Amino acid sequence: MRMETISNLKTIKEGQAEICLTTEKVFYNPVQEFNRDLSIAVLTLFIEDYKAEKLARFEKKQKKLETVQDEESGGNPEPKITILEALSATGLRSIRYAKEIPYATNIIANDLSEQAVETIKHNIEHNQVSRIIETSHDDACMLMYKHKHPSKRFAAIDLDPYGCPSIFLDSAVQSIQDGGLLLVTATDMAVLAGNSPETCYCKYGAVSLKTKCCHEMALRIMLQCIEQHANRYSRYIVPILSISADFYIRVFVKIYSGAVHCKKTTSKLSMVYHCTGCDNLTLQPLGGLKPNPSEKNPNQMKAYLPAAPPIGEYCTNCNQRHHLGGPIWSAPIHDESFVSRVLTYVEENSQLFGTAKRIEGVLSMVREELNDVPLYYTIDKLFGRVHLQTMPMLIMRSAIINAGYKVSYSHASKMSVKTNAPPQLMWDIIRTWEKTHPIKQSKLVSDPVTKHILSQDIKNNVDLSVNELANPLSRRDGRLRFQINPAPFWGPGSRAAVNIGDDKMSKSVKNQNKNRKKENNVKRKHSDTSDDDSRKKVDMELKHNE
Repeated sequence: MRMETISNLKTIKEGQAEICLTTEKVFYNPVQEFNRDLSIAVLTLFIEDYKAEKLARFEKKQKKLETVQDEESGGNPEPKITILEALSATGLRSIRYAKEIPYATNIIANDLSEQAVETIKHNIEHNQVSRIIETSHDDACMLMYKHKHPSKRFAAIDLDPYGCPSIFLDSAVQSIQDGGLLLVTATDMAVLAGNSPETCYCKYGAVSLKTKCCHEMALRIMLQCIEQHANRYSRYIVPILSISADFYIRVFVKIYSGAVHCKKTTSKLSMVYHCTGCDNLTLQPLGGLKPNPSEKNPNQMKAYLPAAPPIGEYCTNCNQRHHLGGPIWSAPIHDESFVSRVLTYVEENSQLFGTAKRIEGVLSMVREELNDVPLYYTIDKLFGRVHLQTMPMLIMRSAIINAGYKVSYSHASKMSVKTNAPPQLMWDIIRTWEKTHPIKQSKLVSDPVTKHILSQDIKNNVDLSVNELANPLSRRDGRLRFQINPAPFWGPGSRAAVNIGDDKMSKSVKNQNKNRKKENNVKRKHSDTSDDDSRKKVDMELKHNE
């Protein structure tokens, strides 16, 4: 990203696009260049798959019928690729899509703000992409509802709102083609990460928990929310990539139709029991699938309700009670083969992306993640719980592998330990470590939970010797796996503001100590008089300000 000033207009160059900011009241955040770069890479490969899938479906129909009038393309096997950016702001994302994504036949850049639409029109002409992009000045939900009919649906919809995206999901899941891609960003991480579980339930239909793995849990809450909206219309989702980065989460999901598949949703969702003592997490699936073969269909599956609860009243590790959260999406959140293809594409076209190194690092970690293991531990939390010196990550990973279990990082945390090992083994590793790195007696006496955990017998044979498999390939290759803060004062930014330049902190500076400033102004106003009436006025004014 590069910013220049031309003819009193701020001009921003990102990728192959150059936009002019005709007003300060249009939102732009440079920190999300990674988001836009990644979206371009994903959409490029998705469109290739989408075209191949539509062509295969068309050929299958041709074999069954002599003449087929295709519902979506009027008999033409070449599908129309229409992308909707529902909340466009400056139009930068749409312009980059038009100039950098092959095969995109039409892009609609919509915004509710009239000023934003004027800015988008100016930028479309400036970038000479008017043949591909058309502007729309409409409410995003109403625009999508107008495209519910199969002949009008979009191949891809990009939702990148300021805050919570849930209000747009109902219309989005109805107005996307079968097999189309929905791209969703959420920036209200405080809600999703457990700071306000009751608000999370209101917005997303799930109770969030304040745990160290909150960023992956935020992704899984978002996915279950999209699935719930889709199921109402006999549709379901297939996640292909889910990312937690900086101050937001970003999910890429395909939308398909099929009432039979919707019945499998309960087997993809789980409630979460969170131990208040040792932070252990136990999942309770809402449903399950078991084999039910018949003569006609030997691979037939049958849904069932699993027994509950999966745990006792008290945690077996620390003897403390639990909180209950969820439901969350407990099925895989990535398509490993698709992620590998995106990674290869970015590596071969790194000159196209300003954040190529970071994309390569993140996708390398995503590809290594244990896809069938929801959530993760963090090594600092495990050892902090029992007041022990933290074990080196390499030794912890080695101990898990030496015990015969799998382990990986999560891209969401550099302290993460994602493993299929049981909690008993994890605490046995810690208890073994304590033998050579003993706890202070004062800590043991003052903390009954720590005393209970460390006093348990070691039931597993723990081998702390270093295993060469414990060092992941992404680390050995020197990938940029975890980025430092991308810029000073980085974050979601202010709504409808250009989040760059020298003045981007002016609002926060202005609001610092604003209540105290009001009090001082009131007191200064009446400082020259000391009669009772003046003092009463001061007290009344201060109460009014409160």
